[in-house]
Amino acid sequence: MPGSVSPTSDDLGLPVPVPPAVGRVVSLVPSLTESVAATAPGLLVGATDWCTHPADLDVARVGGTKNPRVADVLDLRPDVVVANDEENRSADLDALRAAGVAVWVTAPATVPAAIESLDRMLRLGCRLDRPPWLDEAAQTWSRTDTTTTRTALVPIWRKPWMALGRDTFAGDVLARLGVANVLRTNAERYPRIDLGALPPYDLVVLPDEPYAFSPDDGPDAFSGKEWRCVSGRHLTWYGPSLAEARDVLHEQLYS
Repeated sequence: MPGSVSPTSDDLGLPVPVPPAVGRVVSLVPSLTESVAATAPGLLVGATDWCTHPADLDVARVGGTKNPRVADVLDLRPDVVVANDEENRSADLDALRAAGVAVWVTAPATVPAAIESLDRMLRLGCRLDRPPWLDEAAQTWSRTDTTTTRTALVPIWRKPWMALGRDTFAGDVLARLGVANVLRTNAERYPRIDLGALPPYDLVVLPDEPYAFSPDDGPDAFSGKEWRCVSGRHLTWYGPSLAEARDVLHEQLYS
């Protein structure tokens, strides 16, 4: 769980030696890449191979979220590297810190925490003004009805089958749209599952990432269950997509 934070600490409560002026940022998380790019075009100098938004992003690529090339990151001389406690490995982040790089780690597990986390990362970690899109996202999610109407299984991987468990950002997003995660009390955040040994549920929610579930890949395993394919970016990313995620997901879940 994130520790106690101060104005100069990240979501883990770790002090971050952010320089007075930030002119070069490397992002190791797709949603954070989009967040920085949407707020300050030109500030990013590096991102992962999986950073797909904005579509016209033209920066150096430094590998994946789980296997970034640390040497390539250092070659870009970043003032700050932005990362996520869940997406990135501690060993890589420690190596960057050991080389003298300021590393800002996010770790939100709810929508309100994500909005606060993004605000702190952008203002304190990147020395930017709070962007209008973040105010729009906060306003959008402030009017969410959390009355539960459905109970869903939310697979995130196949072979082996894995699903959302406890304390996940995506689970909180769904709860704010009236969909309770059937595994929300599981001991693990992303448990492996036996499809034949699950608590009762009436809906299967199939995001198109991290596994690319689609109408042709996923529903076949859940005969007799109602299923909905949804945008993984809107379900699992926290960034500019939050401003439209509520309406996009509501349409995909209930239309």
